[in-house]
Amino acid sequence: MNDLKVWYILSMVSIAGIVTFVIRAFPFIVMSKKNESMEKYMMYLSKVLPPAIVGVLIIYSLKDTKFLVPSNVIPKLLALIVVILLQLWKKNSLISIFAGTVLYMFLVQKIFI
Repeated sequence: MNDLKVWYILSMVSIAGIVTFVIRAFPFIVMSKKNESMEKYMMYLSKVLPPAIVGVLIIYSLKDTKFLVPSNVIPKLLALIVVILLQLWKKNSLISIFAGTVLYMFLVQKIFI
C-alpha cells in the first residue's frame, strides 16, 4: 500500500473519530450548566417520549396491514394487544416491544404460515 492511501485512511478514521466524540460529548457540554428551564424541558421529554416512541412504532408496524386478510391481521393485532397490555402493566417499553415482537414472529413463522 502506498503512503497516500495510508494517509487517506488514517485521516478518514481520525475525522470519523473526532465527529463521533463531538456528537457524544455535546449533550454533556450543554447540560453541564445549571439551567432550570432546561431541566424542566428534559423532565417533560422523559415523560412524553417513551409513549410517543411506542405509538410511532405501532403505527409503523401497522402501515402495510391488509385488514381483509385474516392471516395478515390476526398476528399483528394479537401482538399489538400484548404490547399494549404489557405497557399498561409493566410500564417498560423494552419488555413490551420485545414480547410483542417475539409473539408476532412466533405466530407468523409457526401458526399463520
